[in-house]
Amino acid sequence: MTNIIQNIAGMSKMTDEIIAYDSLIGTKAGVKAYSLALTEAYSQEVRDTYSRHLDAAIKAHEKIVNYMVEKNYYFPRDPEQQINYDLKGVDTLLEME
Repeated sequence: MTNIIQNIAGMSKMTDEIIAYDSLIGTKAGVKAYSLALTEAYSQEVRDTYSRHLDAAIKAHEKIVNYMVEKNYYFPRDPEQQINYDLKGVDTLLEME
């Protein structure tokens, strides 16, 4: 039943890994945006608000990274392994064409 719903929603090709990577990229963008906004904010109330949102984005990023490491999707402590993993993914994509 899940496959039928995914096909109807157009998500049949989306995997947990792709969703995790997209989420990781999104949280990184959020951390950058809140950091920049925090440095530009003038009032303490606005800085406090941005700071809370920045903390939440950092915590979300940590959870996503931990999930990806646990699933062997991401290797932040081993750049060579990450590069090899990424190259394997590129090869897979090229074979799909």
